[in-house]
Amino acid sequence: MLCVYTAKAAIIYFSAMEKRIRTPLTDEVVADLRAGDKVLITGYLYTARDAAHKRMVEAIERGDPIPVDLKGQVIYYVGPTPPREGQIIGSAGPTTAIRMDKYVEPLLRLGLKGMIGKGYRSPEVKELLKRYRAVYFAAVGGVAVLLKRHIKSSELIAYEDLGTEAVRRLYVEDFPVIVANDIYGGDIFEEGRRRYARIEV
Repeated sequence: MLCVYTAKAAIIYFSAMEKRIRTPLTDEVVADLRAGDKVLITGYLYTARDAAHKRMVEAIERGDPIPVDLKGQVIYYVGPTPPREGQIIGSAGPTTAIRMDKYVEPLLRLGLKGMIGKGYRSPEVKELLKRYRAVYFAAVGGVAVLLKRHIKSSELIAYEDLGTEAVRRLYVEDFPVIVANDIYGGDIFEEGRRRYARIEV
């Protein structure tokens, strides 16, 4: 029941949407995004979690190609469960983003422009976002059923042996996210803590 109420709250929150964007992202689109913006994404996202990130970064370090041209692309930190019969995808909620922090810079160098996950990023990653002009989006945790409604197709791209952590290409329509960290140093988590600290007890 809690998930139902959470999903309804998310729908209400995103009903007054500020911005709609399409992938692949351009520098101009990224520059227009500010921490706290509510955004709907349409286009392709690539899924990858810890194991896929590790494999891609190891390939980069060896000088080998990786299976995705990351220029302008967005990676969604998710390991979707297998779909049931008749479904496009199983549960597809975001995973904790900070686990991917040590793999971020090599992918940004290749043109990655966006990441979607859950929770805050390290100070190092926030600096990298400014340097490489990329953005981190937070997806609403706990409402995987709501999020998967926006996923219209799923295609296996690489690392099939990783199972749910394989790289997939998802086509999404109006996928709801919030800009958590922008290229200007904006951080919704830091701002939230500052606001909370100002509340008189």
